[in-house]
Amino acid sequence: MSDTLIPHMPDYKQLYTYRKANIIYLITYYFANTYLSKGDRTVDQMVQDARSGKQNIIEGTAASVTSAKTEIKLINVAKASLLKLLEDYEDYLRTRQCEQWAQGSEQYEAMRKLGASCYDTDRYMQIVSTRPPHTIANMAIILIKQADYLLHRQLQALERKFQQEGGFTERMYHFRKENRGY
Repeated sequence: MSDTLIPHMPDYKQLYTYRKANIIYLITYYFANTYLSKGDRTVDQMVQDARSGKQNIIEGTAASVTSAKTEIKLINVAKASLLKLLEDYEDYLRTRQCEQWAQGSEQYEAMRKLGASCYDTDRYMQIVSTRPPHTIANMAIILIKQADYLLHRQLQALERKFQQEGGFTERMYHFRKENRGY
């Protein structure tokens, strides 16, 4: 058992889920404000869903020190927000009769490979600033699918951690018991 009841908050900026969600947010902010009509509710919705994905990872990580339940719920909210955003990007392509890259296609595989290895926000922003909107939408779709996979894995890890270590209430009980010498 730890010497302290309340451990330091993990560094969320090191989480792959946060780093990918941050890239998705920056791309979405650029995309929505550059290629969608001002005043279109979709602009606000897409930016908010991208931001919610990122911010709920931060909040869930912060909550982790005292509540596994809240952490799990917020990580799942991040996942749900990004899936809503995924649908908006797919709708964008559908309503404009643009092709969504097929798994296995050259563009899909190149983006999947980049998304799996690169977490440099500046690099992504350099790329999207030179691409047409349908390409950016396809890039975002792949990144969101990767984030969804990573968030699913994160939720599984949190489930295992809870199963093995319990939650804050159990930690409080053991902490008190150890400090009383029982």
